[in-house]
Order: sequence, then C-alpha cells, then structure tokens
Amino acid sequence: MPLMIGAAVGMLGLVAVIAATLGAILPGSGTEAACQPTPGRSSAKIPASYLALYHRAGRENGIGWHLLAAVGKVESDHGRGPGPGISAGRNLAGAAGPMQFMPGTWAAFGVDGNHDGRTDIYDPADAIPAAARYLKHNGAPERTRTALYQYNHSRSYVEKVLRQARTYAHHGPAKLGAQSAGCADAFSSMTPPGKAAPTVIAFARAQLGKPYKWGAAGPQAFDCSGLTYAAYRAAAISIPRVSGDQWRHGPRLPNGHEQPGDLVFFNNGPGTSTRNPGHVGLVIGNGKMIAAPHSGTVVQVQSYRRRALLGFTRPTAHQRAERIPQGAAR
Repeated sequence: MPLMIGAAVGMLGLVAVIAATLGAILPGSGTEAACQPTPGRSSAKIPASYLALYHRAGRENGIGWHLLAAVGKVESDHGRGPGPGISAGRNLAGAAGPMQFMPGTWAAFGVDGNHDGRTDIYDPADAIPAAARYLKHNGAPERTRTALYQYNHSRSYVEKVLRQARTYAHHGPAKLGAQSAGCADAFSSMTPPGKAAPTVIAFARAQLGKPYKWGAAGPQAFDCSGLTYAAYRAAAISIPRVSGDQWRHGPRLPNGHEQPGDLVFFNNGPGTSTRNPGHVGLVIGNGKMIAAPHSGTVVQVQSYRRRALLGFTRPTAHQRAERIPQGAAR
C-alpha cells in the first residue's frame, strides 16, 4: 500500500486479490489453468505464476525475489485474499490491485510488464514489476527498511514483510511454488529453447522474402503455421502442422518469459479463439518474430507487441519431445 498512512494498515494489512484469473495465457493473465494452485494446498504456497513474476522482477531490478514475494503475501496473499479492491475497485484506503497501489503512486510507477499495451493495476504481470520498480526507487536493496516504509508508512508493516521475506529465503522457491503434475517447474525454470533454437531461427531467416500461400509449408512458399512447422522440422523436432494444434501442443509460458525459438500466437481473424489462434510466429528476440502474415505478403520480421496477443509456447520443453529420425527432417 504505497504511501498509505499507518492508521490504515491495521485494518487493511492483508487485503487482497482475487484468485488469479490465470486460466489461459491471455494478455494480462500470466499462466494456464493447469498451473493454478491445487485446491486444498496450504495458503503458504506461492502460485507458480506469481513465483515466476517475483523472480523475473527481482532479477530485472536487483531485488531479492523473496522480498517482492513477502510484499505480495502481506498485501494480498498472492492474489488469494478475500478483501475488496483487488480485482476491481478500491479498498477503504483507496488502494488497488494485488500489490495494493494508491492511484498517484501507480500513475508514477506503473509498468506494462507483459507488453500487452496496457498498464493494469489489477494484473500481477504489471503490478509485481511496478512494486519492484517502486522499492528500488526508494532505496532497495541497500536501504530495504526505508523502501518498505515508503511503501507503507508503518513500522509494524516493515517488520512483518521482513519476517515473511526471511521465511521465504529460508525455505527457497522449490518448496513454495504451487505446481500441478502437468505444470513446468515454476515457469522461470522451464527448460530453455536450447540447442534447437538457433537451427529453428536460422531456417526461418533463410525463408525471408518468400511469398505467403495458404496451406503451404515450403519450400517456395509458406503460411504462418507452415513456416513454424518447417522450421522445427529443420531442427529434427516434430510439432503439429496447424496453428491451433501447435498452440494446444504447448507447453505455454507467461507473457514476458518468451525466448528466441519460442512460438507466439495471436487471437485474431475469423473463427479464432483462445483454443484456436488465427496466427503464429517464431520469436527471435527483442519483441520481434519471423512470420508469414497473410495473402499478398512475404515471410518477414515483425513486432509481436501491441497486437491481439494470445500467448507463447515452448515446443522444445516437452519432456518427451518427439524427434524426427535423423535424415528425415527435409
């Protein structure tokens, strides 16, 4: 509750967020249903989606993940608390979102953490990096107590957060991440694209300038999913042929955690949905992708930001990735 007066703290210390609306990787969500906390698990567990966001924001701002997680725990129990003003509206003191920002502070420090074109106080993908930015601005990690006091003008609040941070640091993330059987190990530790990525990207680059043709997967023309399909075949990895099946093939990862070699999907065009994306491209870094856009265009490099982004997948992260027998990749 940045800049909140101490008197409000006792009443609002554990005000909180809706259980994360993280069922699918949509702009502003951050994980999929398979990675939500298992019902009945201890409230001490950190949801995998939040844990990944704490780690990323901590790395980017030079702040310990456990400090950010402690703020998130005290403010909202990582989006699971029952209080008002978390998923919509404001609490009695005027604070909002999972990290409980006041309007003026959010206006100054809000972040578009998932690059969806919005700065959403209620979206943990935006609120968590904003909290890291605000703490760093106020002196963390060198002057952590000062930074926490600026976040909430209460000495008891500062001590409560520090106690929680010590607990998280002692147990470590492995014991805290709420994971399900089908979920990658807290997205931040998901298997990276690895050795296949350079081959996949090199193949796609070699196709630049070739025309779009619906239903084509090379060698002289491509549609969007035909290009990604052929690029992965060049690395001896089999993925489904069409974009909807490629999306469902997964595994999915939160916006902002993509790496070169991952696939990026878009919810646009007739008949598209969260289960049937209308377009796919190959991530090459810095918000760019190689894609075959539509009829009348050619394979080209484009930005994937500020579009109808559905999410990302990492085909190489399958534990039993189906590899094409050597010599059959062409």
